[in-house]
Amino acid sequence: MQQNILKIDFKNIHIGSLILKRVTELEVELGRICRFLKCSEIEIQQMYEATSLDTEILLRWSKLLEYDFFRVYNQHLILYAPQGKAIYNRTLNEKKSVLPQFKKNIYTREVIDFILEQIDQGEMTKTQVIKEYRIPKTTLYKWLKKYNLDSTT
Repeated sequence: MQQNILKIDFKNIHIGSLILKRVTELEVELGRICRFLKCSEIEIQQMYEATSLDTEILLRWSKLLEYDFFRVYNQHLILYAPQGKAIYNRTLNEKKSVLPQFKKNIYTREVIDFILEQIDQGEMTKTQVIKEYRIPKTTLYKWLKKYNLDSTT
């Protein structure tokens, strides 16, 4: 049975609308939201209309709605700003950072589905996907085979 999953535009994120969809989905009362976030109804409405929010506020929304809204931004980074090939990254990588180091490209199921849907619907070719998102050719073809979408497009 297929779930009705919201398609997210990872290139142009409107975090307020995503929060509103989650609030609606969970049927969270406005009074509870105001108490948890310690703000007014007007401020909540302004957050729903905002394209971006302060990280502390977004963290509180994530806790309240039990959804990691930061992952939406992480998916954007994976698709549109992958680490690695830029020259300035090479010089930065030579020095050890005190910040935690994460794996470069962790493709979540949502990202894989998004990419395969681009190909399946004819919005992008395999070559375009490889160039645009810097996904290794072998990785893309493994996904196509695994999810039975290996066609000649």
